[in-house]
Amino acid sequence: DPENQDFLPENIINNVVLTDQFNPLIRVDFEMKNSLSVLAEVRADRALSLSFDNNLLTEINGKEYTLGLGYRFKDVKLVTNFGGEKQRLKGDLNLKADLSLRDNITIIRNLDVDNNQITSGQNLLSVKFTADYALSKNLNALFFYDHSFSQFAVSTAFPQTTINTGFTLRYNFGN
Repeated sequence: DPENQDFLPENIINNVVLTDQFNPLIRVDFEMKNSLSVLAEVRADRALSLSFDNNLLTEINGKEYTLGLGYRFKDVKLVTNFGGEKQRLKGDLNLKADLSLRDNITIIRNLDVDNNQITSGQNLLSVKFTADYALSKNLNALFFYDHSFSQFAVSTAFPQTTINTGFTLRYNFGN
């Protein structure tokens, strides 16, 4: 500003955000010769938001641990009666169960004074089960069940339970 001889910045930056995710940080996933599959996984994520308006650093940390087991039953035979005609189906039946524990926490840090406060967060326990069967070369049927329990870090929030379940038919138009 030539009148006041003040420097006016070309860009005003009010907030800086840094996000990192290790998705997964560690993962072990294998299937043995006896058709048993095992999964172990650790995920970590963090978001830092620095506000220059009020000198606050908001930190959101998350860690998730997952254990899973699965089993493949080969060449399972099913008899169906679609349209009055009996058909014999032969395909693999895959069963999979996962148990995961996730911990989220949000901390607000004031840079002017030594005052750190936990403002939100939750512990989330999730149990997932899937079963899929190959009805034909291109048609697959999938049943899923997901049950999750949330316990919040702040005492004003109530625990929460969520259940998702369903059935999916998937047709592959490819090979």
